[in-house]
Amino acid sequence: MKSKKSASLQSKWKNPVKQKLQQGESVFGAVISVNNVEIAAQAASLGFDFIWMEMEHSPLTLETLRHIVLATRGLPAVPFARPPVNQLWTAKRVLDAGVLGVVFPFTSSPELARQAVAACKYPTRGLRGSGADLAQFRWPAPQGYYDFADENVVVVTIIEDLPGLEKVDEIAATPGIDVMFIGTSDLSFALGLRGNQKHPRLEKAISKIVAAAKRNGKSLGRPAGTPEQIRKFQKQGFRFFQTRTETDFMAAGAELLLKPFGRKRQISAGGGL
Repeated sequence: MKSKKSASLQSKWKNPVKQKLQQGESVFGAVISVNNVEIAAQAASLGFDFIWMEMEHSPLTLETLRHIVLATRGLPAVPFARPPVNQLWTAKRVLDAGVLGVVFPFTSSPELARQAVAACKYPTRGLRGSGADLAQFRWPAPQGYYDFADENVVVVTIIEDLPGLEKVDEIAATPGIDVMFIGTSDLSFALGLRGNQKHPRLEKAISKIVAAAKRNGKSLGRPAGTPEQIRKFQKQGFRFFQTRTETDFMAAGAELLLKPFGRKRQISAGGGL
């Protein structure tokens, strides 16, 4: 049985990612792309504010996500997930598994922006279903999980295509969005730039999104892989950073050790090329 002091402290717990963003501080997330609980638990203890469980571009399963949510209980990083699509049911699955932040890909219209918020809020504020037994097991809030979730789940919408760019002002005006995230790579492809992230046309598009987010009081997010990039983007107003995947960090660590000995990373082409 929990002590009164423990229950009181837990009742006052706030999502530190949301708190830091509201205070104008930066938050950093490590991307989990492999079905490995131990790696995710390690990442959650390294100083990141959140772990971004990648379900759009990796084979990460819902079952593994649930195991990671439980394995990181008590660790500093808050579990977030990017489901494959912006749909009520995909958000419901990851929220009921216990994540406390949802990243909605290709939020390309005001309707999808409102849908993202509705997926993360309980009626009458939204459309989230009430069957959250497993989420309550992860977040046993004394004041009641439903109010706790409405207050603490972080809603992140990604602008990464031309329809989203065109409607960015309406999207940014949507109440309940916490972070406007720019998918810079996909946006580059949408502009016909094939991933070029230094092109003036992409910079112009990013500036348009930045301005819309600032006008509407939304936090700004984007990918960033180095301290130099993060410092540059912070000056532009970005505060929510998707950093690198666990495999990228592994490669960087190996290079740091082996490069002085003349060893280089080798990428196998497999049997097809």
